[in-house]
Amino acid sequence: MTAPALTLLAGALLLAACKPTTPAAAPADAADPAAPTTSVPQAPAATAPSDNLNAVLWIQRSEEYRANSLSIFRAAADHLDDALAEKNWDALVPEERELIGDATALPPAVIMDIDETVLDNSPYQARLIQNGLEYDEVTWAQWVAEKKAKPVPGVLEFAKAAEAKGVTILYLSNRAQHLQDATLANLRAEGLPVKDESVFLGLGTFVEDCEQNGTEKTCRRRLAGRDYRVLMQFGDQLGDFVDILANTPEARTELLDTYGDWFGERWWMLANPSYGGWEPAQFNNAWDQPTGARRELKRNALELAN
Repeated sequence: MTAPALTLLAGALLLAACKPTTPAAAPADAADPAAPTTSVPQAPAATAPSDNLNAVLWIQRSEEYRANSLSIFRAAADHLDDALAEKNWDALVPEERELIGDATALPPAVIMDIDETVLDNSPYQARLIQNGLEYDEVTWAQWVAEKKAKPVPGVLEFAKAAEAKGVTILYLSNRAQHLQDATLANLRAEGLPVKDESVFLGLGTFVEDCEQNGTEKTCRRRLAGRDYRVLMQFGDQLGDFVDILANTPEARTELLDTYGDWFGERWWMLANPSYGGWEPAQFNNAWDQPTGARRELKRNALELAN
């Protein structure tokens, strides 16, 4: 990034985001239905402690992160032939598929979230940490425009293997529609399959006869299911696979208990300790609280041995 761009980054006002989060926080794919559409501007000192430091450092520097991602995508690749052969195999939940209709005659596709599932945005998070900033739409759009995000380990090999078998990759993302061109250019530059512009299902995509609620992905999953038999879904948040109606620890646990058998077969979860709905669930989604108050509630959520 040039020196003028860094100056702009450090001086940008903190604006509303699809998903506010902790210092060094979340791009739009992590959008949380319980988060407000505006955030309280904060400008912590660059040297202040950041809740995100270890998480981002783990993503960038640990071989364990790379091994985890490689394991997920290699295991998924091993399931591709079975998914293709079984005509009733479908990665959309029955409630969604029933509204769309039978998919057995449709061409196969895989739905992939983008941020922290396909593209690694940890350099953006690292900039925020170094500059004492929180996520905002201005700095996020600048990062996307740079088209410098690299593939998450293992995703390129999986995507190419799927494409070779006639499987279309659909990018269902909470990146806004106006970021489509830069996003697709980034994907293409890194060698990821992009059939055409229709494979980008960003936030704001119009879906006929479906009322969209905030950043939920149901309508866009339904749109994908109208044209394709969805073999698998990949994401780094529970909301990438099914709607989270109440972002509480109890509701999230119930959701995983309900669909736990889908993971490792039709649904594939990538590790993302940097941001996500799990965090605000610990402080009642109250992003208007000061950073210190949110941190104290997270400390109170820690489980200690009896």
